[in-house]
Amino acid sequence: MYKGGYSGKVLRVNLTEQNSTVEDLPEETAKDFIGGAGFGIKYLFDEVKGGTDALGPDNKLIFASGPFSGTTIPCASRMAVTAKSPLTGAVGMALSGGYFPVELKFAGYDALIIEGKAEAPTYVWIKDEEVKFRSAEKLWGMKTTDTQQIIKNELHDQNIRIACIGPAGENQIKIACIINEWRAVGRKGLGAVMGSKNLKAIAIRGTGEVAVADKDKLKAARGEMTKAMKESPVLYPNFSKLGTSMVVDHTCAIGIFPTKNFTATGEYNPVDKIGVEVQVTRNVGSEACYGCPVSCSQLKLAKTGPYAGVLTEGPEFETMYSYGGVTGVEDIDAIIAADRMADELGFDTMSSGVTIAFAMELYEKGILTKEDTGGLELNFGNHEAMNTVLRQMAFREGIGDLLADGSRAAAERIGKGSEKYAMHVKGLELPAYDVRGAKAHGLNYATSFTGADHCRGYAFQEIFGIPVPHEVDRFAVEGKGKLTMWNQDIRTATTDAPTMCAFLLDMAVVGIAAQNTASLMEAVTDLTYTPDDVLQVGERINNLAHAFNVREGLTRADDTLPERLLTEPLKGGASKGHFISREELDQMLDEYYAERGWDVETGVPTREKLEELGLGYVTDQLK
Repeated sequence: MYKGGYSGKVLRVNLTEQNSTVEDLPEETAKDFIGGAGFGIKYLFDEVKGGTDALGPDNKLIFASGPFSGTTIPCASRMAVTAKSPLTGAVGMALSGGYFPVELKFAGYDALIIEGKAEAPTYVWIKDEEVKFRSAEKLWGMKTTDTQQIIKNELHDQNIRIACIGPAGENQIKIACIINEWRAVGRKGLGAVMGSKNLKAIAIRGTGEVAVADKDKLKAARGEMTKAMKESPVLYPNFSKLGTSMVVDHTCAIGIFPTKNFTATGEYNPVDKIGVEVQVTRNVGSEACYGCPVSCSQLKLAKTGPYAGVLTEGPEFETMYSYGGVTGVEDIDAIIAADRMADELGFDTMSSGVTIAFAMELYEKGILTKEDTGGLELNFGNHEAMNTVLRQMAFREGIGDLLADGSRAAAERIGKGSEKYAMHVKGLELPAYDVRGAKAHGLNYATSFTGADHCRGYAFQEIFGIPVPHEVDRFAVEGKGKLTMWNQDIRTATTDAPTMCAFLLDMAVVGIAAQNTASLMEAVTDLTYTPDDVLQVGERINNLAHAFNVREGLTRADDTLPERLLTEPLKGGASKGHFISREELDQMLDEYYAERGWDVETGVPTREKLEELGLGYVTDQLK
């Protein structure tokens, strides 16, 4: 029985019936899935039937924090938001920080499950055990910052924490996100799910506390963690001052920063235009999530041209890529402005930027014409056109309507062979790493249960040369199946479930990650785990998520990469000449499935593996 960390309560909000209920969190669910992503995927598999319309009322939107959130553990104000993705048709799960996750815990809930669909635009107001449904008619069409401020004013409390959507979510754009303050639940179209339910926002205020089982044990365990943080050669000296965008320089140096829709990686190097030396000239401060001593989120102010005066939190590394490198845009102020626009409209910056880059390549190849673009010269590097199209996408105007649901959907509509230029896996656009120069990272893109997602199984061994659990050759194929399984399971169990900022795993506690989680779990909850138990939690969550996808009809054929990455070697830079051939991908997949204990030919989890993980009930639902 857990003695802390959990409230033991799950809040269900039914928008159709305009009512709410509270139920107990099963002890077995807490032990086997820990929290966050684990809770989200458990409830998603059990309650959202196969074939459910992702934008229909039967899809559910699950907000779940973990047992670490709201305690004195640093960098633990995180939550996972889970639903069936309208973009991919697979598991849609994304994480976010800020203050909303701990406010959910302070209100007394480990998870919040949103069901049904409201008849008219609505926002939900949760204050501890009190839940109210309020009209969002006047908020509909409003940008995210204004939405949050108006709700706080209406409820007469500036300390309320709010998760909301912008116009992109309202218009059910399949790459829309959810915004809470400056933070984003960024990928897989979860903002569209919220919009499909006529849910503009969730406002929450909690006055409770999170109990801790053993404060002395927590002090000792936290001491080990903060010691590792202080000893990190990167975390405080660099990361806290520069944030994730500092990685632009490093990925350019090793030849994997994707440029111009992955056509010029290594050849075109924009460091002198958007790298660290330029970034710091725009820094004006930083923001921290609740209880975070690192404060990595950098505030940047645009200073030139039509973008002067625009302030944004970020742009993070992935956005420097999506509105910079992959589109060929070299104007840092234009990137800052695009980032702020995306936050206000409620867009996934990654999918929107990569989709625009896809359209830019089609325009340069003549597949799209000026007639298609409404007169815009949609060439690589045209920042005015990029920002114009971004706004059009949110409102489904002009060419924005064609691109609004991501590159896969756009390619299906355009035809003319355009699908081979669409850079996605399972419908989710590629993140900011050209995996032709990092093959375990590429295998993770192919096998992640959410599609091309660096957050699920980040190969820090290849990207940063961190030799944990062992040193690797980033160009090699052998051993990458086993490594990818470990990366996915360790990240899921030590960051996405408890919940904890994943940057700590990469930069500070990677060498002690499983033991760190086990020690903190015992201190906070009184539940005991060995490091192997922690890893098995990650394995259990990844198996259940994959089983959801199998039930939705995804097969081994979906565990692949864009044609360009499989057939075109990199033409320049430190990774020149490398690519992932189809034969290499098949070899890595075989190894990965074998390590997972899945059927190698189909990629379907075996009954034996599922029963080993306590998921025997799942097997009857798989073909």
